[in-house]
Amino acid sequence: MAAKMDQRSLMRRWLPHPLLSAVLILLWMLLLDSFTAGGLLVGTVLSLVISAVTSNFWPARPPLRSWRRALAFMLLVLWDVVVANVLVARLILFRPSSALRSRWITIPLSLTSPEAITVLAGTITMTPGTVSGDVAADGRSLLVHCLDAPDAEAAVRDITTRYQSRLMEIFS
Repeated sequence: MAAKMDQRSLMRRWLPHPLLSAVLILLWMLLLDSFTAGGLLVGTVLSLVISAVTSNFWPARPPLRSWRRALAFMLLVLWDVVVANVLVARLILFRPSSALRSRWITIPLSLTSPEAITVLAGTITMTPGTVSGDVAADGRSLLVHCLDAPDAEAAVRDITTRYQSRLMEIFS
C-alpha cells in the first residue's frame, strides 16, 4: 500500500496535470504540422516542464457532487444559448431599439466557491442578451446587464432558480 502511495506521489510530481500535458503535446504537434519522433520528444519534454513549473499556480480542483448533474447543467446551458440566440435576434430585428428595456440587475449569491461563481458568471455571459459585469468585493452579489428585462425581480429569480440553484447542487 505504501509503495502505491509513493508511486502516486512520484507520478503527481512528474505529471501533475496529465490532461494539460496531453493538450500541450497535441498543440505542439499541430504547430509543427508534421509528426516526427523528435517533435514528439520535444513536445513531451515541454509539456512535462510547463505542467511541473505551473503546478503551484493551479488551485485545488473544486469538489463536484455529481458529474451527471454537471452534464445536465451543460446541456441546459447549451439549450438556453440556442433559445436566447433566437430571442435576441427577434428582439433586434423586429423591435425598435427604443422599446428595449435594458437594465442592470444585482443577483444575490448563495454560492461561496470561486469556481462556482465563475461558472455562473460565464454562463450568464455566454447566454445572449445578458452579460456579467462584476462580482461584489465581498463575493455576495453579481452585477448583470440584461438586454431586455421588463421585470428586474423576475430576471433575478430566473437566473437564481435556473442556474445558481443547479450550481449549488453541483458544487458542494
